[in-house]
Amino acid sequence: MIPPLLSPLLAVHALATTNAVLNAISTLLLVAGWVAIRRGHWRAHRAAMMAAFLVSAVFLCCYLAYHWVVGHVPFAGQGGVRTLYFVILVTHIILAAAVPILAIRMIFLAVRGRLDAHRRLGRIALPVWLYVSVTGVVIYAMLYHLYPSPQAAGGVALPATVPPGRMVISVPAGQAAAEPSR
Repeated sequence: MIPPLLSPLLAVHALATTNAVLNAISTLLLVAGWVAIRRGHWRAHRAAMMAAFLVSAVFLCCYLAYHWVVGHVPFAGQGGVRTLYFVILVTHIILAAAVPILAIRMIFLAVRGRLDAHRRLGRIALPVWLYVSVTGVVIYAMLYHLYPSPQAAGGVALPATVPPGRMVISVPAGQAAAEPSR
């Protein structure tokens, strides 16, 4: 039996949920690494940041695999929330392109012992990486749970607009929808 808390997560493609979980883990590791270095624990900082880098690399592989298999999933929200979603998405994509460059440069500087340059770049890299990790989870929640399209849940594509007074109910594959009572 699937716990009720997990069933909405499992209704979405497994790789989409995996990507969100990897983003959340990356966020926690980044914060742990920042806290560790603020407390002077450089070994814990190094371990947390390298783990965040590895988790992000696994995320990138899963993300590419997901979009290769599934393709594009349209956002179903309308009005102001649609604008908000696309503002978050566009800033997320632009900054996500910078994260691997920033992260690799940070590792290079640390390995070379150029800690002053590492610290200076870290003041830029950490907020960017955190923003990308957090907004990745926000995008997942908006796209698959708060405003899901039928494609997001693996269902049949429906028109983008629903006539007023009508309600769209997503029915899992293999189950028949009950006829509405009139």
